[in-house]
Amino acid sequence: MNQEDFQSRPILELREKIQPEIVELIKQQRLNRLCEGTCFRKISTRRRQDPKVQYYKFWYCRLSPNHKVLHYGDLEENPQGEVPHESLQEKLPVADIKAVVTGKDCPHMKEKGALKQNKELLDLAFSLLYESDEYLNFIAPDKHEYCVWTDGLNALLGKEMTSDLTKSDLDTLLSMEMKLRLLDLENIQIPEAPPPIPKEPSSYDFVYDCN
Repeated sequence: MNQEDFQSRPILELREKIQPEIVELIKQQRLNRLCEGTCFRKISTRRRQDPKVQYYKFWYCRLSPNHKVLHYGDLEENPQGEVPHESLQEKLPVADIKAVVTGKDCPHMKEKGALKQNKELLDLAFSLLYESDEYLNFIAPDKHEYCVWTDGLNALLGKEMTSDLTKSDLDTLLSMEMKLRLLDLENIQIPEAPPPIPKEPSSYDFVYDCN
């Protein structure tokens, strides 16, 4: 099919019908990834650290299977595989989350030296606002994890997933699904309008009662 065919009214209507199914599929994939969890690196702004105090380099966060609680806690080293909920000391109910903020709006990106330390952190930073001006701050390990987590958290809050990854996944999956559904219509002219509904017959004598 050429580009004009894909802009025809029936094809656009089919695309609109399929799109909510694809968005729901992407949403479930994001939430499943949050349930698996991610290891995040801690960003320290302290120049000198007390040798008597134990400082952790990593922390882990994952969503509970019922999607109601975020479990998180400090780790001494980067884990190999998933970390069990039982070993994560802290909890944050999803119902207490008020908003998701990103980039320069994050509290830990407003601290002195944070931006100078690494400007790339801006593209990987996000925070959860809960209770009275309390924040849970994140630095994603890479752009892919940043998109997965911000999408998943927005989905939990009933908001739209707006990351570049979602847009790319949506375009790819929609295109694949459209092509699969249109395979049987190859080399067939698709009309711009549905065929007219025929008039009612003058008699219904041809209808039989099976009973």
